[in-house]
Amino acid sequence: MPHLSRRHFIKGSALLVGAYATHRSFGTDLNSEIRIAVVGLHWRGGQLIEDVMRTKGARLVALCDVDSAELTKAAAEVKSKHGITVAQVSEFRTLLERPDIDAVAIATPNHWHALQAIWALQAGKDVYLEKPVCHTLWEGRQIIRAASKYNKIVQAGLQNRSDIGLKEAFAYIQEGNLGAIKQVRGLCYKNRASIGKRSTPLTPPSSLNYDLWLGPAADQPLFRERIHYDWHWDWNTGNGDLGNQGVHELDLVRWVLGEPDHPTAVSSMGRRFAWHDAGQTPNMQICKLHWPDRDVIFEVNNLWMNPETDAASHYKGHRIGVIVTCEGGEFRGGRGGGIVYDENNKKRERFKGDGGYDHFPSFIRAINSRQQSDLAAPLEQSFKSTALSQLCNLSYQTGKSLPQKRVENYVADDTNLAATYQRFAQHLDKWKIDLESERWVVGSALEFDPATERFNGGPGHKQANAQLRRNYRKGYVVPEIV
Repeated sequence: MPHLSRRHFIKGSALLVGAYATHRSFGTDLNSEIRIAVVGLHWRGGQLIEDVMRTKGARLVALCDVDSAELTKAAAEVKSKHGITVAQVSEFRTLLERPDIDAVAIATPNHWHALQAIWALQAGKDVYLEKPVCHTLWEGRQIIRAASKYNKIVQAGLQNRSDIGLKEAFAYIQEGNLGAIKQVRGLCYKNRASIGKRSTPLTPPSSLNYDLWLGPAADQPLFRERIHYDWHWDWNTGNGDLGNQGVHELDLVRWVLGEPDHPTAVSSMGRRFAWHDAGQTPNMQICKLHWPDRDVIFEVNNLWMNPETDAASHYKGHRIGVIVTCEGGEFRGGRGGGIVYDENNKKRERFKGDGGYDHFPSFIRAINSRQQSDLAAPLEQSFKSTALSQLCNLSYQTGKSLPQKRVENYVADDTNLAATYQRFAQHLDKWKIDLESERWVVGSALEFDPATERFNGGPGHKQANAQLRRNYRKGYVVPEIV
């Protein structure tokens, strides 16, 4: 399969934009089937295949993956389960040259999201883009510019936005039924395990085109045991659980608060405790996000199980979701709905959700209507929710390891932060973690300007600004002008 130069690809993309506009605008029933290609075929890609197959008005026509073994396996499963044969394509740019594809659903690793989305938009395709919508903050703004320039539909894979229980609950809260919101706390407690650490670099499987897998990311030796999925815990390709599972709950935070702009200050503390593996991202993390009218605490805990009892750690009975404390009650829940409790901790209202079943169908409806308002998770808001994870991570990445006493002094002035730290410290004690040998990393307290989308104060803010975008490998550069 020929490798396309960037010049050749962009030139071809411009022609495809015109061809696509003609196909979809003149003499074609806009309610006809939207032809979809799913890109990235591991766990989430498999779910997207099923989303396409169950959605009225959508038709699966192609699969794309740089691992030939995964590509062949997924195509065989589609044939066996659904009785259809789909095209198999290993090179994303070749996929975009196909005139029989109207939209792509991207479920590749985070470091590929921005470039693939922009390439697809340039080629005239609408885009369903898995979370986080970008690997760095600058990339997200570039996707927004491309979507606007090419007048394309982009739906983010933040499925909570389509959960009927959450929509009802948040409307109930925002209508003032519980009084004013006093505090919001986000939770991301996942039962993760060590990814191991090799003494020699991992050799990618022969079925994987490793150059295409790397794409924009730096070519660095990998000392983990497996290449797939565990890229989440490598800063080169992932964003940790804050940008993996956590971005869903960060989106809930912004949603229930009425979708505020970027926060004006952020701080984060944590560490990768206990495992001593090849991962880089923290497995315990406490974030504080500040808006002019409130602070939000967000918790990540991947040391989920209590080693003494095998019981799951939680906060007020919840592990994934948000706790919204109001003057007249408290909502606790997440995907699948939640419950409102009164001041005496008794159940008051129950909101039963469906996990966001309508999320992919809303994307198809928006393609047909060409109305951004039909999207459940529009790009601008999804980008700002994604940005929360990136801002917190940048605070952490520009922080310092501190002795336990200094950490305790750091959190002492904030009651909520101090209480959260004490819960985490107690959990680490059960893991027999020596906090002097495995010290907390206390991140920089960074000030952020929402208008310029740059840090404008706090120790380490210049270093953080330098990481708002990344260096790209030749041939895989997110363009300055989209």
